[in-house]
Amino acid sequence: MAFIRSWIEKPLSMGAVTPSGKMLARAMARAVDPDAPGPVIELGSGTGALTKALVERGVEPSRLFLVEFNPSFCRLLRTRYPEATVIQGDAYRIQHLLGGLLKEPAAAVVSGLPLQTKPFRQRTRLIDEAFELMAPDAPFVQFTYAMVTPIPKRASHDITAHASALVWQNLPPARVWVYRKG
Repeated sequence: MAFIRSWIEKPLSMGAVTPSGKMLARAMARAVDPDAPGPVIELGSGTGALTKALVERGVEPSRLFLVEFNPSFCRLLRTRYPEATVIQGDAYRIQHLLGGLLKEPAAAVVSGLPLQTKPFRQRTRLIDEAFELMAPDAPFVQFTYAMVTPIPKRASHDITAHASALVWQNLPPARVWVYRKG
């Protein structure tokens, strides 16, 4: 109910028209190695559908850094995942929000942000800042409803991208992109 209320109040600030479905969240979580050292950063955590999939995948809640703009969702996340670090703020300023908090490079960044709705420069700045916080070869995981990558190839020549098959069980169907630097 909290998700729907927030979408009605501010539809353009939401990355999705519905919370991530279980199958999409699981597809995104599969790209994260739960045994890799370091924190796991989730951008645009919403009501925690992806957070739940990460925990079910084996990521300890105490390793999670959940970045969410909506204060109501932050309260909900703190209740559901009290061991996680929940940060209320603009995920497009990831370096500013997390740069001083991380004690070691991140094992992964998983994003539920609406990248396709943002200008090219803002998307590239986000991914550049994310890779600065991550361990070498750590994945940046992003979903999209579009058929094309939300991070165009011209954004960086040293980033590789891999797309999943469509996750038809999600509403609407979505695709998971995994980016790695190097």
